[in-house]
Amino acid sequence: MRLTDCHNFHDFRRLAQKRLPQPIFNYIDGGADDEVTLRRNSTAFETCDLVPNILRGVDDVDLSVETMGVKLDLPVYLSPTALQRLFHHQGERATAAAAEKFGTMFGCSSLGTVSMEELAKKHKTPQVYQFYFHKDRGLNRAMMQKARESGIKVMMLTVDSITGGNRERDLRTGFSIPFRLSLKGMLQFAAKPAWGINYLTHEKFSLPQLDAHIDMKGDTVTIGRYFTEMLDPSMNWDDVAQMQEEWGGTFCLKGVMSAADARKAAEIGCKGIVLSNHGGRQLDGSRSGFDQLDEVIQHVGNDIDVMIDGGIQRGSHVLKALSLGAKAVGLGRFYLYALAAAGQPGIERALSQLKAELLRDMRLMGARKVSDLTRDNLRFR
Repeated sequence: MRLTDCHNFHDFRRLAQKRLPQPIFNYIDGGADDEVTLRRNSTAFETCDLVPNILRGVDDVDLSVETMGVKLDLPVYLSPTALQRLFHHQGERATAAAAEKFGTMFGCSSLGTVSMEELAKKHKTPQVYQFYFHKDRGLNRAMMQKARESGIKVMMLTVDSITGGNRERDLRTGFSIPFRLSLKGMLQFAAKPAWGINYLTHEKFSLPQLDAHIDMKGDTVTIGRYFTEMLDPSMNWDDVAQMQEEWGGTFCLKGVMSAADARKAAEIGCKGIVLSNHGGRQLDGSRSGFDQLDEVIQHVGNDIDVMIDGGIQRGSHVLKALSLGAKAVGLGRFYLYALAAAGQPGIERALSQLKAELLRDMRLMGARKVSDLTRDNLRFR
């Protein structure tokens, strides 16, 4: 199977599975517990039907949107995700370059493998910094200051990961950073020698957002222990309000699900929220972002920019979210499989196909611009 054989989300997933060692593929692919929420993220869109309009003169279609004061050429952005250079040696460099080519936003994670400073210097496209809240308040301030010095304009605080989810696929293979694989996991790495050659012949793997503050190289801290021991489960609304004040710029919460929390975010001055269950990787059995979107929009849609992520596989999924009032839609696995399959060319092929789907579906919906999409275009089963 080659990149040219990839025509949709599932094709990229199959090619990624073919090229990655199973422990790494399962890290991307898996969710928490029984993975009920992971599956629901995509099936939620199947419970909603599109009602197209006709004869609307749709020769010219404008896909641009504005969210958190930033104009995007596409109504989708590349969500911040961790450990990208494990999936392909280009990592976030490929992600940022592809986002810039398509005129959209990308995110850099606290667990990113390329420094946010390097990416900000190289690319003009908007970058958000996805931040985890640590028990060490001095560490939080130092990391925010580094983001400010790097030119980051949007701070995206993840609020659904005050402790790590129970990701049983990782437990079975022993996947961790630094690597502490089970015998089965090591054999699966040995079965994909091309990945190993690429990993060893490129720059040494690192976590530059954390390396200056935390020893992630030795036996001190693994990714699992980072979530369970270093992140602060006591984080509350007062902490968020103080962090937002210290940041002093555009502030967004990622991982909001309830309408009450969305209202609180608006009241303390957040510019945006992302309805997200962390790709089904945290609380299994929770609702999907799309399931909650209508309720949240009804409560706060005029007061804060609402985005969603989770389960996006098709342009029609994006249109359904936009019709309910989402300002933009975050992509995660959608581009990570493409990254793992072929690096930057993979992401660009996936985005090109998604853009073509969006243009075609907008025309079929009778919509010339995103604001033409409304709840009237939807029916729920």
